[in-house]
Amino acid sequence: MDWDPAIAVAGLLVGIVVGLTGMGGGALMTPILVFFFGVSPLAAVSSDVVASLFMKPIGGVVHLRRGTVHLGMVAWLCVGSIPGAFTGVLLLRSIGAGGNLQDILLTALGGVLVLASLAMAAKAYLRLRERERRRARGRADAPERPLSTIPVKRLATVLVGAGGGLVVGMTSVGAGSLMIVSLLLLYPSIRAGQLVGTDLVQAVPLVAAASVGHLMFGDFGLALTASVLVGAIPGVWLGARVSSRSPGSLVRRALTVILLASGVKLLGASTVVVLVTVAAALVGGLAAWTWVRVRHGEAPLARQERRRRQAAREAGPTATSAPVN
Repeated sequence: MDWDPAIAVAGLLVGIVVGLTGMGGGALMTPILVFFFGVSPLAAVSSDVVASLFMKPIGGVVHLRRGTVHLGMVAWLCVGSIPGAFTGVLLLRSIGAGGNLQDILLTALGGVLVLASLAMAAKAYLRLRERERRRARGRADAPERPLSTIPVKRLATVLVGAGGGLVVGMTSVGAGSLMIVSLLLLYPSIRAGQLVGTDLVQAVPLVAAASVGHLMFGDFGLALTASVLVGAIPGVWLGARVSSRSPGSLVRRALTVILLASGVKLLGASTVVVLVTVAAALVGGLAAWTWVRVRHGEAPLARQERRRRQAAREAGPTATSAPVN
């Protein structure tokens, strides 16, 4: 296909979301290419994986400069993720070509998108619990342990990398949401931002391996990939520039619902089922999340909690250190 400015615009929008939230690249771009531009699933996955190779280093370099990357963990993740990513592409090739492969890819992609949506919700809950533990410790909180001194659980980390690499190689999705949640469960003492930086850096060789596989055995299209990159690269830069002044939590919640709806649709659900799923996620999810926040000692809404923390800081150190009921 020829270079498509409409795909570039879609890449720009996806890039902005990635810059704002640090996630959602493959999870958004691949379904957009399939649903709105009629690109075959294999071509969408192949082109999106190669495009990600040019986008991932942007965030990785930022985190390396900030010192929020555990290089030892990166190394052991790569031990699993690099062969896992290449194996994922080989599995696609072993399935064959034609409609059978495309149907399997659609099902796999739909399942991974649903899992990614659930993983994003799980990550938000784990962060909520982390904040509750910090409040409970109060002023007795010990100094933060240097990131490089935290030991790596080698076998478990390799398995997380292998599983994540396999999923990325097959679907282009999972390098962010799925692997981050696995690492949060595996390393609860490490801050979420440090795990994000670690995951971004290890994703570079992971995506490189997947890109090589798709260039050799996939359905890579240069014009399609270029169209995505023309919009995505400035979009990531723009999103990162405004992220500190934007409602990133609201974008992440919207992204969670979009991924869930896209996944359900790719799994073959009717439009009515998709609409019911979205409505249930919006209404039921908001009510459930409000209840969970209150149960863990926070205000029902994020903006209310920010005001509460600001008031506590203005009241002085004694009020700041007290647990919020």
